[in-house]
Amino acid sequence: MPYRGTVPSLSPAIAEIRLAVRTALADLPEGSTVIVALSGGADSLALTAATTFEARSRSIRVLSATVDHGLQDGSAHVASTAAVAAEGLGVDDALQTRVEVDRASGTGTEAAARDARYTALAGIARGERASAVFLGHTLDDQAETVLLGLARGSGATSLQGMAPSREDEDGLRWIRPLLGVRRETTRAFCAASDLTPWNDPHNLDGRFARVRVRERVLPVLEAELGPGIAEALVRTAEQLREDAEAFDEMIHETIEDIVEHAEAGISVSVAALAANPAALRNRIIRLVVDSEFGVSLTRTQTTEVARLVTDWRGQGPIDLPECSAARAGGRIVFSASGR
Repeated sequence: MPYRGTVPSLSPAIAEIRLAVRTALADLPEGSTVIVALSGGADSLALTAATTFEARSRSIRVLSATVDHGLQDGSAHVASTAAVAAEGLGVDDALQTRVEVDRASGTGTEAAARDARYTALAGIARGERASAVFLGHTLDDQAETVLLGLARGSGATSLQGMAPSREDEDGLRWIRPLLGVRRETTRAFCAASDLTPWNDPHNLDGRFARVRVRERVLPVLEAELGPGIAEALVRTAEQLREDAEAFDEMIHETIEDIVEHAEAGISVSVAALAANPAALRNRIIRLVVDSEFGVSLTRTQTTEVARLVTDWRGQGPIDLPECSAARAGGRIVFSASGR
């Protein structure tokens, strides 16, 4: 008599995360290499497990990369434990590296650690000829990022949150497959897969603004305004990103006609800037300065430059980071500092 037993159903958490990863892998060439950034936490552990499972059918090589920041006692053990877990999940190689975090950078320890981590991941990806780096940020991380940007008054760029996918100047893609997945789902994935994630003590340290948002602010918003706050914040980020992409397309269509190289920098037509609405004018100013001098202007700095167009009263040059802006005839000239 044939066996008529039931096949165990797949956990909803496993199914959801595998689908998210499958969708991300579909955009990559068959046979390519993917680096999964693995901290050992539930998010990155679930991402690693799902990526190794889904990559098999596309002959995609999967490597995990664990970065030890050296900021906590026992960090080397945490990194090696994560690598062992990745090997058990079937990655083609479990890589580890240690970085030095510049605590005197002035940006804060968290930002300095992030910069060091991304630099290390990019170096590993180049060395392995990887097509993409997968990052384990979730919907909750996105909501926290948007809320922090709102609190800091950082403008629309910050409120766009993290991009689901971006390509750097070397053609390496940075992809966040789980950006539509709740953090509780990654924990459920690990529980259903019998995986033991590492719980980073920094995630409970109230000295960090992100932890305060996660542990105190968002729960209060959910309690007072009702459920769905995190999803609403993420929808806002998506809408702002769509607007930003439209603005960027408009800028690139016109910028070649209004920008000229100057002796010590670059110049922009006053008439062309004046003809554009404020939002577009300010974006052009920021883009020109960022592209030429590698500097991100604050809103105050941007509006001061814009006044050279809209409220010209003969004022002198405006000092900016790495450059200055001055009106010369019918153009705004941006010159490198010291020239």
